[in-house]
Amino acid sequence: MYKIYFVKIVFRFLFLLITIVFISNCARTGRPDGGPKDEDAPLFVIAKPANETINFNKKEIIIEFDEFIKLKDVNKQMVVSPPMKSPPIISPQGTASKEIKIQIIDTLKPNTTYIFNFGNAVEDNNESNILENFKYVFSTGTYIDSLKTSGTIKDAILQEKPKDVSVLLYRLDSSFNDSIIYKQKPNYVTNNIDTVGFQFTNLRKGKYLLLALQESLKDYIFDPKTDKIGFYTDTIQLPRDSIITKPIIIFKENQPYQFARGKEITKGKIEFGFDGDGKDMQINLLSDVPKDFKSVSKFMVDKDTLNYWFTPFEADSLNFTIANREFSDTLTVKLRKKKLDSLIVSASSKNVLHFRDTFYIESNNPIVKIDTTKINLIDKDTVAVNYRTLVSNKENKIGFIFDKQPKEKYRFKAYPAAFEDVFGIQNDTLNYSFTTKQIDDYARITLNVNNVNSKNLIIEILSGSKQDQLIERKFISTSTKVVFDLLEPKKYTIRAIIDENKNNKWDTGSYLKKQLAERIIYNQAINNLDIRANFFLEENFTVE
Repeated sequence: MYKIYFVKIVFRFLFLLITIVFISNCARTGRPDGGPKDEDAPLFVIAKPANETINFNKKEIIIEFDEFIKLKDVNKQMVVSPPMKSPPIISPQGTASKEIKIQIIDTLKPNTTYIFNFGNAVEDNNESNILENFKYVFSTGTYIDSLKTSGTIKDAILQEKPKDVSVLLYRLDSSFNDSIIYKQKPNYVTNNIDTVGFQFTNLRKGKYLLLALQESLKDYIFDPKTDKIGFYTDTIQLPRDSIITKPIIIFKENQPYQFARGKEITKGKIEFGFDGDGKDMQINLLSDVPKDFKSVSKFMVDKDTLNYWFTPFEADSLNFTIANREFSDTLTVKLRKKKLDSLIVSASSKNVLHFRDTFYIESNNPIVKIDTTKINLIDKDTVAVNYRTLVSNKENKIGFIFDKQPKEKYRFKAYPAAFEDVFGIQNDTLNYSFTTKQIDDYARITLNVNNVNSKNLIIEILSGSKQDQLIERKFISTSTKVVFDLLEPKKYTIRAIIDENKNNKWDTGSYLKKQLAERIIYNQAINNLDIRANFFLEENFTVE
């Protein structure tokens, strides 16, 4: 009796133990705790048709892997070369699978090697280990093209590496002309994704134009309004040029001037929009106006817009001619707005006025009258400070130039009617207080510039969060010493522009003129360098 009872207990215990182990194992879908982490990328197993198939004539490709994979950013990562008019359908997307299916919609070209470069889109499902630069290749001809070329890409202005740039090859044959890049896709394409380097594989012997595009729309067609372009000035000849030694430098072309629109924004203010270079744009009023009529026109900073203010009068519309050196447009602007912009005035400095800065009064409407008898500038001892005014031609700003003293306090007061805008609106009382710092609160950078080839150079010192704020520029044509003084403690970058055409500014390039952008060389010693107060730095800068 006891024996039977004991056997039952043992049986129940074993059953319970087996059940627990079974449930535990079922719950563990990943690796056991303490086991090695999977750091291996997925392995390509087989493809149907096989990789590097010749005489290819299928519409569907199946690529199998040794584990479940997923496709990440495949539409961004994958590049098909030569490009297809109708892109292939890639699946699955958004789910895990042990295979990739490619459905070809386009008609394939004869005797052509095709490359499906997945970049870094293929990764395993569990640990996201990447199968880097995975490619599938086939040929519609009797052999697989095998030549290669590689190189690097730089931005003409920016220091950070250009990302997601399409690199194109156009075969130089009887059908080639310079305008082909605006109309047709290239013979071969690759992408740098997020590195400065690029590589072409499976190329055919021949001569090519090498081009780089940073596109807003990935269609491999150059749109000069939105795209950056770079090109290799020499013909690429394969197999000779398997490595491109000089980087392709991308830049944004200047667009030709084209008038776009004219529109009344508020009463007495019209915005004239344009595309391209509007520096020579002129606005001429054709309509009859009263004798006391005034107008002021100024370009908006960093926008393709010219603002035109005028003293309002009774009229339904105004007629203008808008012209530059080559074009002239006639325009009628309807006048329907009922309300003028009130005059808004502010100061550029409200606390500290640095020695490099000018104290400005800024306004939304252009000031046309200044009554200096109603303006006072005094120091901490209430002694009047002599000043002169400087009216900006580019912005609605009036500068007050005076001899700033270290560690001084200043008070600026403008009584009512000290300023009058184009509409006859006057200011209310303005009060501003600001101080200056000691000379020891600033720094100095001295550059010993070795101008090897005696080029015209523009030496610039930059600051700001992106090192794109110009602090000062100096022009030299020999080897000399350049000093930047009274610098606020912050980060600075120094660069040299090689001014080839001697017009004292940086010039971009032009594809049709086969003109590259002017070179910019950054000083590596003073590159986003943190400068402290009372710090005196001297560096050499060799420009070749």
